[in-house]
Amino acid sequence: MRRVFVKGAAVACLLFALRLPLAAQVIHVDHGPNARAQQTKPYVILVSLDGFRYSYATQFGAPALAHLAAEGASAPEGMIPSFPSVTFPNHFSIITGLYPEHHGIVENSFYDPVRKESYAIKNVQAVTDGSWYTGVPLWVLAEKQGMRSACFFWPTSDAEIDGTRPTFYLHYDGTIPDEQRIEQVVQWLKLAPAERPHFITLYYSEPDHSGHKFGPDTQQTADAVHHVDALVGTLIADLKTVHLPVDVIVLSDHGMATVEGQWIDLDHYADLSQFQTDGALLYPNDEAAAARAYQQLKGASDKFVVYRRADVPAHLHYNSNARIGDPVVIATGPYMIRAHATDNPEITEPDLKGEHGYDPRQMKSMRAIFYAIGPDIRPGAKVPPFENVDVYPFIAKILGLEIGPIDGHLQPLQGILRRPVRTDHATH
Repeated sequence: MRRVFVKGAAVACLLFALRLPLAAQVIHVDHGPNARAQQTKPYVILVSLDGFRYSYATQFGAPALAHLAAEGASAPEGMIPSFPSVTFPNHFSIITGLYPEHHGIVENSFYDPVRKESYAIKNVQAVTDGSWYTGVPLWVLAEKQGMRSACFFWPTSDAEIDGTRPTFYLHYDGTIPDEQRIEQVVQWLKLAPAERPHFITLYYSEPDHSGHKFGPDTQQTADAVHHVDALVGTLIADLKTVHLPVDVIVLSDHGMATVEGQWIDLDHYADLSQFQTDGALLYPNDEAAAARAYQQLKGASDKFVVYRRADVPAHLHYNSNARIGDPVVIATGPYMIRAHATDNPEITEPDLKGEHGYDPRQMKSMRAIFYAIGPDIRPGAKVPPFENVDVYPFIAKILGLEIGPIDGHLQPLQGILRRPVRTDHATH
């Protein structure tokens, strides 16, 4: 783990910011009013419950999500994350309709051999630098077509991407009370029609945190599941006060598995002295180093497989971006892999009880949730597992937004829409 030293003045500023009232933390970008044609469109709230495994709802009980499944649509066997099944790549895949190799966020942290710079989700400067991102997030798509948007958190939502930010957004602050976030969403929907955002995101970091710390099959994770499920129930109840045609989509970025075994250090099997590394990602100084490490790692352990980047299986969509590195090491189970041990070689046991990031087609526990409810959703509709890049065209269809080339497809989710999707709702 990297140590980050922050000067006292910066810490003081941060603590002051955390004491600001919520209204002061909401950043408003004046894009002008909703275009008149957009004011008649539906409203969509996209809710992410980080790390909510597809099976948690039945395993632990989740009455609010059960209500959504009965009165709206669901994917009982889950939604398939993009590879790797980790937070930032998948949130950005959901919001752009692109696989990580195409939108550029190939891991939570990685090295870019072209820029000769590193990206990490804990590096605020990198996360808020829109030049790292490729694709058109849904809030950018909406804003460019005259429709206002708002983000109460979503990974990357506080970056200027493609020259555009949401009309309303906040810098991430996990201390803001969960219920207060819902209150703000409702307040946005009570604005005048010209100002009211039609696309809103809402993000919660649980049950991911509990799943990591305690493991996915524990009482602590069950408690976290019950907490976020209750939040969903509160949101649905509070939306009845706005009297608007609001479609709510509740999903997650990935699932969770119980970690097995000790750390696997790749430098025990291969000479990585000619590599820049980040986690298990390997960036060779030259082709000879890549070829040599591949031969050394190939067949070295049953806990992982290794490919030259160009040969990574097509179903992973993970072979065309230099940020992925070369060769590419992929775990065959819930194992913790890194290029090098930490500064203390005696630390061999992972400190996490639960982990994700694995191939979701090989490990069902990586699957995410998907629920949708609202006036544009068919009650009781169920869909088989589908890829999360398909959410983008689905939301764009509801909102009547035109989209460019993406990796996702509308077809897997088209059947849960009422026909036709109504785009002439009253403005109220």
